[in-house]
Amino acid sequence: MTPPDRRTVYLDHAATTPMLPSAIEAMTYHLTRTGNASSLHGSGRCARRTVEEARESLAASLGAQPSEIVFTSGGTEADNLALKGLWWSRLAADPRRRRILLSGIEHHAVLDPAIWLARHEGAEIEWLTVDELGRVSPDDVREAVEREPESVSFVTLMMANNEVGTLQPVADVAAIAREHGIPVHTDAVQAIGQVPVDFAELGVDAMTVSAHKLGGPYGVGALVVHKETQLTPILHGGGQERDVRSGTLDVPATAAFAVAAEHAVKHQADEALRLTELRDLLVAGITGTIEGALLSGDPVDRLPNNAHLSFSDCEGDSLLLLLDARGIEVSTGSACNAGVAEPSHVLLAMGYDDQRARGSLRFTLGHTSTRADIDAVLEAIGPVVDRAKSAGLQNVGRNT
Repeated sequence: MTPPDRRTVYLDHAATTPMLPSAIEAMTYHLTRTGNASSLHGSGRCARRTVEEARESLAASLGAQPSEIVFTSGGTEADNLALKGLWWSRLAADPRRRRILLSGIEHHAVLDPAIWLARHEGAEIEWLTVDELGRVSPDDVREAVEREPESVSFVTLMMANNEVGTLQPVADVAAIAREHGIPVHTDAVQAIGQVPVDFAELGVDAMTVSAHKLGGPYGVGALVVHKETQLTPILHGGGQERDVRSGTLDVPATAAFAVAAEHAVKHQADEALRLTELRDLLVAGITGTIEGALLSGDPVDRLPNNAHLSFSDCEGDSLLLLLDARGIEVSTGSACNAGVAEPSHVLLAMGYDDQRARGSLRFTLGHTSTRADIDAVLEAIGPVVDRAKSAGLQNVGRNT
């Protein structure tokens, strides 16, 4: 644990970012009020008004219609609702629709439901390859779709990769799929507040958003669903959210979510410039001084807050723990895989060998990040890498 008198340098905003003061204020206010948004009495109607105002605000922030916002418990539930809901709805309309097209670099909240559908529901997964920068080619999507369009259930492609930060050609993929009436889902969890995102302009049918990635609270998210897209519910109960997602709504979290999204989108352009400058200082400082340190992902078309680097002859876990001992908090990749001693599926899909995939760190910046944070990393990284390399050589010696 970091000593209480030591300043913590937090550079894991892709895992979660601190709540914005305005979101905390909104949530705190509504925590003092009582009312189930499904109740008909005054308190219930007040809660319902709060939810609907949040829905309108979130829709405006995302370029959607209020009726297209389906609140969920977070990104994972939204991804599951999108994939399973599309699968069952499409299959019921035409039993030939059994192919799911997706990339091998998706978040596990997308990968695992797809694999579950293959194991339990007879779905046929077709993996879209990515290049060494972590990008799917629209031409590959077109080939996969046009080979047998009537057999495609849907396409799912994340807007921005959560590990290496590469942006995906989602709008191009959606245009290809639309020619054949095939729905497209995108996980935009990492993109909101980092790059411009407009649901209508993207042309996708469903889009996943999560509050705690953009300055809102944990435990709330949304699936934005085009008004003409049919989804089979995966939760059944009170019929909330147009009977697409039953369950009592978390009014305080929903209100805070909308406030955070509005702030993140409003300040996106200025914040992107600020974070890009800090990120580039970090990348240049590390790659310019640490031999064998390489940037992963697209050097240009990437999230402004993401710096994913690999270090030769080092284990990412060792680097992470050594930095943590100095009060610097980073990640080896997706936080959902923390503690699992295996190389990143994202990096392996990009063609990295096992050693480079294991020896990687993800630095992600956010609204609390400063130049002092970058300076702290650059001061620590040299000794940390040297020590990690030494530990690696000692382990090799013991194993031979």
